[in-house]
Amino acid sequence: MKYAKLGQTDLEVSKICIGAMSFGEPGTMHDWSLDYENSEKIVRHALGLGINFFDTANVYSKGTSEEYLGRALKVNQVARDQVVLASKVYFNPGRLSRVAIMREIDGTLKRLGTDYLDLYIIHRFDYDTPIEETMEALNDLVKAGKVRAIGASAMYGYQFYNMQQVAKDHGWAQFQTMENHYNLLYREDERELIPICKQMNVSLMPYSPLAAGHLSHREWQVNTLRSQTDRVAMGKYDRAETEDKRIVIRVDEIAQKHHVSMSQIALAWQWAKGVTAPIVGSTKAKHLDDAVAALAVQLTDEDINYLEELYMPHEIVGAVDQNPAEGTVLIDEKK
Repeated sequence: MKYAKLGQTDLEVSKICIGAMSFGEPGTMHDWSLDYENSEKIVRHALGLGINFFDTANVYSKGTSEEYLGRALKVNQVARDQVVLASKVYFNPGRLSRVAIMREIDGTLKRLGTDYLDLYIIHRFDYDTPIEETMEALNDLVKAGKVRAIGASAMYGYQFYNMQQVAKDHGWAQFQTMENHYNLLYREDERELIPICKQMNVSLMPYSPLAAGHLSHREWQVNTLRSQTDRVAMGKYDRAETEDKRIVIRVDEIAQKHHVSMSQIALAWQWAKGVTAPIVGSTKAKHLDDAVAALAVQLTDEDINYLEELYMPHEIVGAVDQNPAEGTVLIDEKK
């Protein structure tokens, strides 16, 4: 396993982060979620591979994702300082108000069975709460020892910049990570958000690095429970299927050239683009083995250009508008 520091912190994380949205009571959020027994197997396998970075959220499977992750770490007798735990806040009553943040962090810590979070991430931008209120509340969590570092997730570049500037102006804790929607089929953040993050030494930990599995197999649709029922993934990718299929074929061609899987090419591209730790959502142990193997794949500049040159602009998926249209995809997924 390879490791890196998050932002300007002393948090050392594996170059692969486990997305725990796959964990949780089936039916509470997704029909394909893993029950506790199978979630624990994934956590155990990840630990055995040297993965120490886990990401979840207060709303995943109505809190059971956090519960399962916390129980699995306890069962495997993992010392608290040997793992980096991240969770998120926003899709809850009060969004990012001070009252909501203070309430939700306590619920998250209780479900995870820990006294502190290594990384607390705001899940989206809150148009209804003043930036100062949110950033001061997050800073107070750091001061209180409940949170070691803070991060942000999908939003527009100007929103992220403004929040960072407010924190800087007041001497408050600043964001150290960005968990944004980024993969070979969705690269809109290359225009503004990612350059801002790099300028500020903010680590990238993108979700959906495999585009809901579309970058792991040549066929657009496969016969699995997830592919047949995951409406979030359908809303994110199916509208651009015709254009994006051409990129998927190129991923397959580069995979054959390197004699590796398509997933490994998609992940190797992430690291080649300066990503610290893509978030991999796994429902099978072999998915993690494949992800770890990708660390050894070295793409050439020619490979990268070939993978990228067919990209066409996409509708924004991830960052939310003040009044999102009906059907807008809000909750992210990790695969």
